[in-house]
Amino acid sequence: MGKLQDRIAIITGAASGIGEACAELFAREGAKVVVADIQDQAGERVAKDIGGCYLHVDLTDPAQVAGMIKSAVQEYGRIDILVNNAGIEGDPGLIGDSSIENWKRVMSINIDAVYYGMKYVLPVMVEQKGGVILNMASTVGTNALPGLPAYGASKAGVVQLSKAAAIEYAYHKIRVNALCPSVVDTPLVRHLIATTPDPEAALLGFQMMNPLPGMITLDAVAKAALFLVSDDSSCITAVALPVDGGYTAR
Repeated sequence: MGKLQDRIAIITGAASGIGEACAELFAREGAKVVVADIQDQAGERVAKDIGGCYLHVDLTDPAQVAGMIKSAVQEYGRIDILVNNAGIEGDPGLIGDSSIENWKRVMSINIDAVYYGMKYVLPVMVEQKGGVILNMASTVGTNALPGLPAYGASKAGVVQLSKAAAIEYAYHKIRVNALCPSVVDTPLVRHLIATTPDPEAALLGFQMMNPLPGMITLDAVAKAALFLVSDDSSCITAVALPVDGGYTAR
């Protein structure tokens, strides 16, 4: 018996990166995972590999998010876990130099979509008398990082929205938490490093960014996510858990 045996989990942005790592680990722990993404080929591959199902969902469209929740309930009868993982960094730039278009795009994916997911899944969890929501935030949502104003603001919003939902729905035995990773060693980050003028120096900079040397691994984030959605954390709610090698303590 795994830690998530026979539980139904929806993970957004699960076609790659952190979402994929969570989907794989949750499935190994016994969950039936709904892989929600717009990357159809990758999403279908992940779903096939873990024995789950894939849903094409534009998370910026509330009607599609509502449809995602409805489809999962129709297929499995319940939703035990929702991981609002999908997110983007947006274009780098100082506040005065950044574009309104970039601001709106980052907010639509990073915070609006989290709100939509919770709005439509919470009535389901209330009716079934329990559930767990995990929202992916960031250390940039707790410690300011110049050059990514929309990203930082959106992730700070995710933290506060998670805490509000946790308090509002605690009576219904629904737990809501957030994860706040530092820079995670993903294929996207490796590609970013490779495109810099000095990849070796860029890699070293990321590896030495946290007090604990080395970048945060996908496995570390997925295991932290597993802890927060499993019964191991049954008395933990309204927490924004750093997975950052001590970065936010400085």
